[in-house]
Amino acid sequence: MLENVSFTNNQSGVRLDAALVAAFPTTTKAFAREAVASGAVTVNGHLVPKGRRLKGGERIAVSRLPEARDNTVAPNAAVDPHVIYADEALLGCDKPAGMPVQPLSHTETDTLANGVVAQYPECAPLGDRPLLAGAIHRIDADTSGLVLVARTAAAFAALRAQFAAQTVEKTYLALVEGNYAAGATLENDLAHDPSIPFCRMIDAHHNRLCESERRRLRPLHAVTRYEPVGHTRAGNEERTLLRITIFTGVTHQIRAQLALSGIHIVNDRLYGAFAVENQTGHCLHAFAAAFVHPVTGRSLRIETPLPDWARLKPAK
Repeated sequence: MLENVSFTNNQSGVRLDAALVAAFPTTTKAFAREAVASGAVTVNGHLVPKGRRLKGGERIAVSRLPEARDNTVAPNAAVDPHVIYADEALLGCDKPAGMPVQPLSHTETDTLANGVVAQYPECAPLGDRPLLAGAIHRIDADTSGLVLVARTAAAFAALRAQFAAQTVEKTYLALVEGNYAAGATLENDLAHDPSIPFCRMIDAHHNRLCESERRRLRPLHAVTRYEPVGHTRAGNEERTLLRITIFTGVTHQIRAQLALSGIHIVNDRLYGAFAVENQTGHCLHAFAAAFVHPVTGRSLRIETPLPDWARLKPAK
């Protein structure tokens, strides 16, 4: 692992990730992209998008950059991957809230991936980015629920293609503050908030962003459908359980789109919810996914058990 290193770029028109690989040959382009996306790289003291092309003469500082030898997920039998579905091609894991899907470096050992490779070592080398250990997609560390993991390279490629084509139907459950009686479909172009890069998502059409900044942020279109399926109370506070369906997969999509419409997921403090004492994570759960099995070609739907907060007691 390279830490706290810097250099001056003398090339014009080169992408930032390519400049990092040229300056530090022991890393990989995939690691360089991950480092930029995580905010570990600055250009002249500023965070920039991973696709940024350099002009020449910039000072590039790196707080941490994995090397090629770090591209190994360490098995940890103490981490339970909570496998709820398994066949010869894939796994379905019910990740608990508070656990990251994958490590940021080979020294981390408390993620879902570490538990997966301890029980299914064939997953360790699978992925199109470092340290995925076969994970087809990711959910936020504080989000609980279903993560699909490939057991073969062919299954990884086939399932990744379905996610890219937006043909996987993903169903979430969310407990939100307030009482909502009607559902809605939300559509937004989401982008990283330039005031808090790589942390929070905002609507790219917010009036405080100029047109050039919108283009630079490269917004992604997100579509989310929600419907109320139950109501409850926590003390004097009303709460609503939502069933949410998404086909797109933008960072923080559900959390950001609900917040933009004035709806806050319980304990999601990043997006404006009140803090809940002694609760790990926020009340968002990846409940199910429906897709085509990469080997049989048949439709498959995997559901997870309900989290405790989704087992509602009727509101009084």
